[in-house]
Amino acid sequence: MADLKAKTYNFESIKGMTSKQLDEHYKLYLGYINKINEIDKMSKNSQFYSGSNPTYSTMRSLKMGETYSLDGVILHQYYFQNITNSNDYISDKLINIICTQWGCLDNFLSYLKEVCLAMRGWAVVCFDPLTSLLRITGSDLHDYGPIWCAYPILVIDVYEHAYFMDFGTNRAKYIDVMFKNLNWKVISSRFKKCISLLECY
Repeated sequence: MADLKAKTYNFESIKGMTSKQLDEHYKLYLGYINKINEIDKMSKNSQFYSGSNPTYSTMRSLKMGETYSLDGVILHQYYFQNITNSNDYISDKLINIICTQWGCLDNFLSYLKEVCLAMRGWAVVCFDPLTSLLRITGSDLHDYGPIWCAYPILVIDVYEHAYFMDFGTNRAKYIDVMFKNLNWKVISSRFKKCISLLECY
């Protein structure tokens, strides 16, 4: 099995954050890449995992670590992609659903900011193909709180490691800076792709 390769991002395009903050954050992402590659090399022989149970077992530890590491990779990739190369273009379909559900873009961003302030790990705007609605979900951990089959279109990392060097405890200021760096073209592209998921329901 080939190793998962880390993606690179144009951090120089992000305004309002230092390269030190972004570089240290990227190192955490690389750590998740390394861990999922290590986990993928673990034995697939079921006998190695005999005695599995939900309190403690080798298999439980492996599966919990696998989910945490892989979600850490996925969420960071979404996050870094949607905050680099800022772009103001929002597709008509995306702005229409935002305005239908939240009234206007400003209220949508205000609501998203409140979710960011309420969570300890992630705020994720995702498309729910079951109801054809956008949902703003919160998660305290990489592998806790998602909605199954929902497709993330905008991801904000609100763990302290994402902002503490530049903003200290001022999470609200960090969120405002992130909003100014959003790449709406990328977000709109994700939304366009997820609309096709409706054919599966």
